[in-house]
Amino acid sequence: MANTPRYIAPNHYTDVRPLLAQVRLIYEAGVTHLRDALQRFVAGETFAQRVRAHYPFVRIRTDTVARADSRLSYGFVAGPGTYETTLTRPDLFGDYYHEQFELLLRNHGVPLEVGTSTQPMPVHFALVDDDHVEGTVSAERRLLMRDLFDLPDLGAMDDGIANGTHETQRGDPRPLALFTAPRVDYSLHRLRHYTGTPPERFQNFVMFTNYQFYVDEFVKLGHQLMTEPDLVDDGYTAFVEPGDVVTPRVGKPQPSAPVAPPSRLPQMPAYHLVRPDRSGITLVNIGVGPANAKTITDHVAVLRPHAWLMLGHCAGLRNTQQLGDYVLAHGYVREDHVLDEDLPLWVPIPALAEVQLALEQAVADVTQLKGYELKRILRTGTVASTDNRDWELLPSRSPFTTPERRFSQSRAVALDMESATIAANGFRFRVPYGTLLCVSDKPLHGEIKLPGMANAFYRERVDQHLRIGIRALDILRGQRLENLHSRKLRSFAEVAFQ
Repeated sequence: MANTPRYIAPNHYTDVRPLLAQVRLIYEAGVTHLRDALQRFVAGETFAQRVRAHYPFVRIRTDTVARADSRLSYGFVAGPGTYETTLTRPDLFGDYYHEQFELLLRNHGVPLEVGTSTQPMPVHFALVDDDHVEGTVSAERRLLMRDLFDLPDLGAMDDGIANGTHETQRGDPRPLALFTAPRVDYSLHRLRHYTGTPPERFQNFVMFTNYQFYVDEFVKLGHQLMTEPDLVDDGYTAFVEPGDVVTPRVGKPQPSAPVAPPSRLPQMPAYHLVRPDRSGITLVNIGVGPANAKTITDHVAVLRPHAWLMLGHCAGLRNTQQLGDYVLAHGYVREDHVLDEDLPLWVPIPALAEVQLALEQAVADVTQLKGYELKRILRTGTVASTDNRDWELLPSRSPFTTPERRFSQSRAVALDMESATIAANGFRFRVPYGTLLCVSDKPLHGEIKLPGMANAFYRERVDQHLRIGIRALDILRGQRLENLHSRKLRSFAEVAFQ
């Protein structure tokens, strides 16, 4: 027997409000139970029973494939049967859950079932926000924790559902969402660790960059906006930096207790232009390399953003390109090697028309160029991403193994280390994605960045490039979500949640 909170039996609902209230009730009862027990354990109390709490679940049973609106790419189950998922953090995902529940009720016309699941909640994940345990725990009592509390179980949080490799056992319900509650909680904790801000600050439109220069411009722009009166056309109410340092807009309430910046930046710092409905913009400096690109998108994906873009520098591979030209990716060569086990190389990564058009329009809006003049600085083509930063140093004698041969055969026009990874993980996790790069060197043509030239290049292009990215996200924000969340990202046996 285990010491658990009061069991709340499954119940059926046809109204979203009491349904969501029941999810909150079950979740809060579980985390309160675990926090209280952990605090007493740290204080030295010994328990005779294992302490356990369980996540809430939502379930739908349907015997028809009929649905109300086939234009949507989500909001309905794939066919007759029983579908279920565990839920977490209704304080963070309340609006998201509300939309998913409402679509299921509307599209299928059957009640949803909510109750206490059989999935244990790891005690680590009951500590959210700024919760911490006061006291010192000896090594002996840390080992004892394994006997008294549930710890994170990697078997309950793999990406089989998202990867399309999950096999439902006979008699078990099929998945309703891409991520289980433990998988979501794991990523929420990782986001805070890697980016230096709590997941509540993340916005639904995300930009990733591989250079600090973009961060510097974004910070400057964020602080500038906060000194201006609140305008209807942008709606930003605060600017948030690593360490959860909040700068509110002029005229908005000031933080009750200002927070000092961290003594050192986290591995992949995140900055947020906040809107009240989370439709603002988050910028993450992922640094250099596909490993970071995969890591951060693995975790941002659980927040279910509406779009993410890669903005950064690349090597131009054509002699017709000039430093400072833009490359809009419409295809990717994946030589990053970090997603091969999750997404086989034979899976195509398509360009998404909605994102492509927004990026092209943004370049035109910011540069004030059109027609031939726009095409002179903007090239659409294939982007290759490699995990070898010094690919130029590979032996070039063998024609069958040289990178130049592969890039030429693929018709690649640009090379970087992150874009294909970010696009592939967007495809894998059903997050609309796009890439706009800026040519910073041309190694195949002897044009490498020299210090003086590089500084001039950065000054001239980074601010413009960043404003293009922001403008593109503004355009995407104005679109209907059913258009943005393309059906090209969904499989024929898809989960119902966005």
